[in-house]
Amino acid sequence: QLQFVESGGGLVQPGGSLRLSCAASGFTLDYYAIGWFRQAPGKEREGVSCISSTGGSTNYADSVKGRFTISRDNAKNTVYLQMNSLKPEDTAIYYCAAVEQAMCVPWIAWYDYWGQGTQVTVSS
Repeated sequence: QLQFVESGGGLVQPGGSLRLSCAASGFTLDYYAIGWFRQAPGKEREGVSCISSTGGSTNYADSVKGRFTISRDNAKNTVYLQMNSLKPEDTAIYYCAAVEQAMCVPWIAWYDYWGQGTQVTVSS
C-alpha cells in the first residue's frame, strides 16, 4: 500500500522554525518529484515548494522564497521542508504529494499520492 506520513508540524511563535518530514512507504521515491502544498482555512490548496526526483532542481512559491528549504534523502525515502522565519500567514495544513515525473509540475491534479497533512500554526 502506497502511503505518505507527514510529521513535524506544531505551534510556533512568529520568527520561529519547524522542519516537516514526509516519509513514504510501499514505494520508492526515486522516480517521483515531490511537492509540498498547504491549505489555510477558507482558502484553496496552494503549492509551496517542489523538488525533482534526483533533488537537483527545486522551486518555491514567492511567499516562502528565502525562508523555506526543501530537500530529500532517497536512501531514507523521505522529503523534508525546513521552514524558518515563520509568519502567521504560514499557518495551514501542510501536505506532501508525489508525481511520477522526474521534474516538478505545476498542476496539483497531476500529483497522485498525498499524505494526510500536518498542522502548522504560527501564533504568539
